[in-house]
Amino acid sequence: MGDRRTDERAAFVPEDFAVPRGLAGDGFRLEPLGPGHNERDLAAWTGSIAHVRATPGFERRGWPPVEGMSAEANLGDLVRHAEDFAARRGFTYSVLDGEDGDEVIGCVYIYPSKERDGRVGVSSWVRVDRAELDAPLYETVGGWLRAVWPFGADRIDYAAR
Repeated sequence: MGDRRTDERAAFVPEDFAVPRGLAGDGFRLEPLGPGHNERDLAAWTGSIAHVRATPGFERRGWPPVEGMSAEANLGDLVRHAEDFAARRGFTYSVLDGEDGDEVIGCVYIYPSKERDGRVGVSSWVRVDRAELDAPLYETVGGWLRAVWPFGADRIDYAAR
């Protein structure tokens, strides 16, 4: 018998739910985060550590680390997120610039809540130089979660902007 937390995470979304591969918003788009984003992802958050840590939902998480991290350590995180996505345990998306851009400007995380059983914890951040996209990203992702994902709106914890 597995650990209850592991069992819950393994059943995060129903087997028949087609996990979205992306989302287009006004001035940004989402795609699943993976190892191919490493250099761009690392540059995005390391250039905005104080801003990300001050973003609603990140104030008490201790991420990103103030001292940063190596490219190898960041790659390990990206691999873990990609494995979670493939196993349907959690879903992390890179926020990319514009319709066709490939510049990483943020991230969206959709995971079972660590604090509250049966809840969905959602968080997002954008780089400090794209701070004006924080509220539109929040609104777009919130609507997407309510319309497309198999979570009731009353189960989603996503810090308001």
